Amino acid sequence: MSPRKAPVSRRERPAKPALSREGIVTAAVGITRTAGLDKLTMRRLAQELDTGAASLYVYVSDIEELHAAVLDDFLGEVDLAAAEGPADWRERLRALMDSYRAVLFEQPSLARVALVTRLSGPHYLRVVDAALGLLVEGGLSDYGAALAMDQLFLMATASAVENGTRATMPNAHRQHETLIEEIDAISAGEYPTIARLGRTLVAGSAAGRAQWAFDALLNGALATRDPEDL
Repeated sequence: MSPRKAPVSRRERPAKPALSREGIVTAAVGITRTAGLDKLTMRRLAQELDTGAASLYVYVSDIEELHAAVLDDFLGEVDLAAAEGPADWRERLRALMDSYRAVLFEQPSLARVALVTRLSGPHYLRVVDAALGLLVEGGLSDYGAALAMDQLFLMATASAVENGTRATMPNAHRQHETLIEEIDAISAGEYPTIARLGRTLVAGSAAGRAQWAFDALLNGALATRDPEDL
């Protein structure tokens, strides 16, 4: 007869850390960094935390709220120091928005979340507050700053979605060349203005085009009066 194994008390197992919203978001951020937002599900997150998926809903109401929390954690990487210093307010604002766009560019799925989700996390609010302060410093009214801020973040987010997503597509390096080939082959009879402009439509660097859009938006905002029905 084989000797009987000594019983092992469950008390000797290391205790699982207590669930918390902060711990859940930290684990979700880790999954997003290693596998991408598309792989972040409640089931996978529950496995990571050694719990049941139902337990997570005590801390986050749904996957959309979790995505927003993960995005806000990433936005903690935006360089808020860019908004400070002796440089012209436009240059500081551009540096701030460039940093915001760069964070989203690295995570195109999160950029899509930012495009359709009303954000309210602390990191996002710090970026918005810094941008608003610079717009007011530049001479915009409070209402003008609010409207310009909306458009600046929409433009930066949409740019991150477009360029970040394209960068992950197969044959991304060929996209620009293919576009030029299509422009060169356009029918002047059907599309006379496109044919006349030709490669001018895609001329200039990405940075130069982004700078033009930024300046055009700010110049327009500074030259536009507030609505009279405020």
